[in-house]
Amino acid sequence: MNLDELLYWLGVIVVSAPTVMVVLLGAVSLLSGKFSERAIGRIVQICVIVGLLSSLLILGLMLTNDRRHVAVNLGNLVHLHGSQFDQGYHFAIKFIFDRLSVPFAILSFLLCGVIGAFATRYMHREQGFNRFFTLYAIFVLGMIVTSLAGTIETLFVGWELVGLSSALLVAFFHERSAPVRNGLRVWIVYRISDAALLTASVVMHHMTGFGDFDKMMGIESWPDQTPIINPHQALIVGSLLLVSAAGKSALVPFSGWLPRAMEGPTPSSAVFYGALSVHLGAFLLLRTSPLLDSSPLLSAIVVVLGLLTAIFAAVAGRVQTDIKSALSFASLTQVGIITAEIGLGLRYIPLIHILGHACLRTLQFVRAPTLLHDYRLMENALGERISARPAGEKLFSERVRVWSYRFALERGYLDALLVKFIVTPLLGTLRFCDRCERRWTDFLAGGQSRESESRELQTSPVEELI
Repeated sequence: MNLDELLYWLGVIVVSAPTVMVVLLGAVSLLSGKFSERAIGRIVQICVIVGLLSSLLILGLMLTNDRRHVAVNLGNLVHLHGSQFDQGYHFAIKFIFDRLSVPFAILSFLLCGVIGAFATRYMHREQGFNRFFTLYAIFVLGMIVTSLAGTIETLFVGWELVGLSSALLVAFFHERSAPVRNGLRVWIVYRISDAALLTASVVMHHMTGFGDFDKMMGIESWPDQTPIINPHQALIVGSLLLVSAAGKSALVPFSGWLPRAMEGPTPSSAVFYGALSVHLGAFLLLRTSPLLDSSPLLSAIVVVLGLLTAIFAAVAGRVQTDIKSALSFASLTQVGIITAEIGLGLRYIPLIHILGHACLRTLQFVRAPTLLHDYRLMENALGERISARPAGEKLFSERVRVWSYRFALERGYLDALLVKFIVTPLLGTLRFCDRCERRWTDFLAGGQSRESESRELQTSPVEELI
């Protein structure tokens, strides 16, 4: 077996390990069966370790043999031949191992393995133990597929798996209304992000005829790539990808969902919204960074958006009363800085920033449940309360400080603006389309139905929750 074949089969193992975990845990759940807690822990442990070791071996072989790009093509799921006026369409299941994807895949396996071991004890005897680890397995698979995706269609599949599992884990404690409501909020923002990514995929195929990153971004390996499209086209595709990244990474104006995601169990908050999922938007911008290089305007927008997010999160985080929300805004501050670094043309610095920040936040979220207890011990030892003096107390007037506090407490009114200008118009548009469809079908049926009129007046469950 030569080096290329060895790298190919190691790549297949990296993707297959989380797939086997999803199949085993998901199949038992669908068949109304149930593994024991110990068996679930062993399955998670074995699959994650196999994937991690394979990823590390690929990294070692690439470094020792000076290989900067390894493609694992599993074939075309869809292949439509084109004509002289159409370049055709193909949906390739393709994975890329390079200087960006391999570190991110190793980070995903490492942190998911740590949180998996932590969750087997944290979720011990929890009623939804099996359900939690099934969603956890879907998340791990989504992260690996997204990290290693060689085409935008493959990336979209992983993107969807991450979004679905994340939203369901936010609403994990479904016996209470608050987690369900917040899970729905997260899902709405993710839908906007997914729609932008899907539109970008269609536009990429319309412009170039394919969605392969290594073809669209040039034959060189990351980050030394040059896109084959012109700056105007790069601005259009990059803007759609930026909207998608903003929704997934909670950048302004979609920042309201991140503190709401803390309704989920602590293990999911630690690895998903504090470490991995919140960095996927930055990862997408890094993967498509040649588009930023070819469009200065797009790079400037990314820098401004990142700085606005960092400033907003720093202000909002200072008024949070619970540690998980404070940590979520602290994570968002760093994500905003990472986004600004990408917009400034840096590549390896934001990648290293992501790796270090993800590990730090995972440790902090896991440590969060015992932090208040430690603070009480410190206060008892000191004999006084530990308090921080507000920054800039003497620099601003009372009116400015009150307004800033209210702005931070309301989280920039982003939730209200999102509902008013995005959710409500979208629901209105869908209702209008529904009314048109009902009137057309009633006309074809020979008359209007009273039942359809009554259904038009009913309030949708989605509107009641938001």
